[in-house]
Amino acid sequence: MRYALLFRGLNVGAAHRVATADLKSLLDSLGFGGAQIYLQSGNAVLESDLAEAELCGRVREAFLARFGFMSDVTARSARQMEAVAEGLPFSAEALAAAEAADPQAEHLYVYFLDAPPPAGITETLLRGGEPGDAVATGERELYLLCRRSVRLSKTAIGIGRAFPRATARNWKTVDRLRRMLHAG
Repeated sequence: MRYALLFRGLNVGAAHRVATADLKSLLDSLGFGGAQIYLQSGNAVLESDLAEAELCGRVREAFLARFGFMSDVTARSARQMEAVAEGLPFSAEALAAAEAADPQAEHLYVYFLDAPPPAGITETLLRGGEPGDAVATGERELYLLCRRSVRLSKTAIGIGRAFPRATARNWKTVDRLRRMLHAG
């Protein structure tokens, strides 16, 4: 099965630096087929016969042993990534309005979670969040459409506090990983 692996917190600031070639080497050494790395922020696509939980556990352990620090890793199959793309809950008009609010910023993000988000979480996040932001749930994801940069969004901060193990990707990265999963 083809999987996208999403590592949390790699190459953000000066801490937790891992070169793309080193990450690929690690995945290759574990015997996964066709490992490809996308960007330097911890995105990989590979082949594995392991179940998702076993795959993530094996990669986490090997990562810690090789690089000396822990990075949470989340996996999604090609089918699951397709479902994330198909489940985009925001209209073209909402996307265009966010883009118009700040054309220099990325506005659409997906937070990948280990489990389904709890009922009522969107209301809780928006209550303490940024005016104009929108949050929606997926199967094991949260979608965030923010009016300003995600770095300035109170809603994004709230998501980080509510889901400290979640890893976020902008929509361009989600789409690129989805295409990579289907290309191999």
